[in-house]
Amino acid sequence: MPEMGRIKLIAATKNRGKLEEIKHLLAQLPVEIVSMTEAGISDDIEENGSTFEENALIKARAIWKVTGNMVLADDSGLEVDFLGGAPGIYSARYAGEGATDKDRNKKLLDEMKEVPWDKRTARFVCAAVVVFPDGSHITARGTCEGFIAFEPAGGNGFGYDPLFYVPAYKKTIAQMDADLKNSISHRGNAFRKLKELLSERLADCNGS
Repeated sequence: MPEMGRIKLIAATKNRGKLEEIKHLLAQLPVEIVSMTEAGISDDIEENGSTFEENALIKARAIWKVTGNMVLADDSGLEVDFLGGAPGIYSARYAGEGATDKDRNKKLLDEMKEVPWDKRTARFVCAAVVVFPDGSHITARGTCEGFIAFEPAGGNGFGYDPLFYVPAYKKTIAQMDADLKNSISHRGNAFRKLKELLSERLADCNGS
């Protein structure tokens, strides 16, 4: 049960680490955030949209239809300019089903072999969506600009973090501590925007 005065918000993730990150990013809001597993949802949701926003909305609406609760979902990935924006929405499946982060990073490095530094520009993108009990929704997008490094560096983070170099900090994302990463990351930027929109929406609901 949500705490007194707090609204239940289901996060469309089964990942405990990601859930804790979402709770941290949306702190101070009057919501009780639970995972889809805690909400009794175990089905895998097919993300067949053509954009990050569409995939996030597909996930959120699938859980909303079952529960009727307010639902939050996000979709994110890496866009590499030299590769025409790939891997994009296919970032998690870039090296095939069952591939590891190491496999995906190796494939990306192979694709970028001998590409000069000035052509290695890239960005992380995150789209975050909240669907409300009445079926309406809000969306926020965040990005983080950088370059694809020539080799992995750093042991923090996950996914493509060891290859994503941010010149302003002279580090890859995987070399940053959690506070610095959250302050500049695509997910951090998206959720700060979403937090502001959600705060306004909840204030309107309370005032009506």
